[in-house]
Amino acid sequence: MNRKELKVLIDQILDGYLISEIEANRIVHYEDIEELCNYANIIRAKMCGNNFDLCSITNARSGLCGEDCQWCSQSMHFNTDVSQYEFVPLKEVVQEAKKLEIQGVHRHSLVTSGKRLSKANLKQLVGTYRVLKNEAPKLKYCASLGLIGEEEIQDLVEAGVDHYHCNLETAPSYFPQLCTTHTIEDKINTITHAQKAGMKVCSGGIIGMGESMEQRIELALKLRELNIQSIPINILMPIEGTPLSESTKLKDDEVLRTFALFRLINPTAQIRLAGGRCEIKHLEEQLLKAGVNASIVGDLLTTMGSSVSEDLETFKNNGFNY
Repeated sequence: MNRKELKVLIDQILDGYLISEIEANRIVHYEDIEELCNYANIIRAKMCGNNFDLCSITNARSGLCGEDCQWCSQSMHFNTDVSQYEFVPLKEVVQEAKKLEIQGVHRHSLVTSGKRLSKANLKQLVGTYRVLKNEAPKLKYCASLGLIGEEEIQDLVEAGVDHYHCNLETAPSYFPQLCTTHTIEDKINTITHAQKAGMKVCSGGIIGMGESMEQRIELALKLRELNIQSIPINILMPIEGTPLSESTKLKDDEVLRTFALFRLINPTAQIRLAGGRCEIKHLEEQLLKAGVNASIVGDLLTTMGSSVSEDLETFKNNGFNY
């Protein structure tokens, strides 16, 4: 695709056009990455404005997971040094939520390891959310509890949870090579249950797991098809003991190109910095000018993130409101 063709396509996106898979795969080879990122930023500004969305997570239950997701340190199939515990004490969860509320974070999620929660565990977490809604009422709440059914989703809604998080992780065509204990269709069913219950859904993936750029485009298009408006893009953190521990680190241009393409494919969505931010810290300001308008802040599941105050200063200095 040449410069003139790209400019025409960008103007069409700004007028509401959704690009096709063929068009996206032509854009991916556009040589001038700076120009591509600039167009992504223009689309972000036109379609989303300068508001920046902030969310945070608590690793509410860690380790001892029976799934074989090759990227994950919490799987029982792999020998890693990840912490293992059932549930974080309620007092600690409430203290963290209150602190985040004061800092100006918009939304907080409890994340649990495992394929799905037992009825007893879900009941316990529903009770936790009820307490959180009372103790830190300015925060909105999200849940990331694995695969879940319609009745369980309704229990969360009644407890005040209005977002559900379930990453597709990678392209449908590539997912079976990375996980065999559940399917991407299982994840899509969970997303559908949440949407039917009136929840907003956060779903994205991890890049750097050996997938091709075409498969990243496939993922971005699938998320658009599912009408996902919050898309976290994680950078793989190769963890010793997992099958992906020796994965090749992504090149800077590849990271920038991926974020820009996700914005071009999903022009109205929140494109969110997520896990592995320490791997791309040196690119952060460039990414904030390449279509990004959201971020997870604080500690990121099993890896350390930036401090909230540091993040807010960075986002503000790059022209965003939060």
